[in-house]
Amino acid sequence: MSPIPGSGLAKGLAVTLRTMTKKTVTAQYPDTQPELPPRSRGVIGLFEENCTVCMLCARECPDWCIYIDSHKETVPPAAPGGRERSRNVLDRFAIDFSLCMYCGICIEVCPFDALFWSPEFEYAETDIHELTHERDKLREWMWTVPEPPALDPGAEEPKEIAAARKSAEKLAAQQAQQAQQGEEGGTL
Repeated sequence: MSPIPGSGLAKGLAVTLRTMTKKTVTAQYPDTQPELPPRSRGVIGLFEENCTVCMLCARECPDWCIYIDSHKETVPPAAPGGRERSRNVLDRFAIDFSLCMYCGICIEVCPFDALFWSPEFEYAETDIHELTHERDKLREWMWTVPEPPALDPGAEEPKEIAAARKSAEKLAAQQAQQAQQGEEGGTL
């Protein structure tokens, strides 16, 4: 059997007609913001107070897109007779997002929780050299990082929180006991 001439055209027009009658699913992006999934990967935010300039993130980055500069500063002793300490002070923390492949290795290896995924994704630039964002911009993005999901109600309490709660309860009990002894000593 030979195909009927024009049947392919008729099938194509039928598909077009069916598609034209359906509601569109295209989101008009600049006017309508997309509904992002929780914990989506946008850019990397820096919580500068937690950064100890250990350089793990820069060393582990497969793209070498993290630039860190620091200097050592001497801190006076905390108690009389103590010795001076030196600590690293962060001078520059920059990420070149034109090189970054958003693998998240830097966030995973940070031992002090200084780097986080931010859902921000509108950071396009007209010049590729402007995609290197310094610590001020990274700090701004830190405040858009969503709260971590709540723990499962049936989950075991983390050891750190349990230890902190135990020491807080012990301290409160000691303070209550001292207050009670003070009241008894004052009434005698």
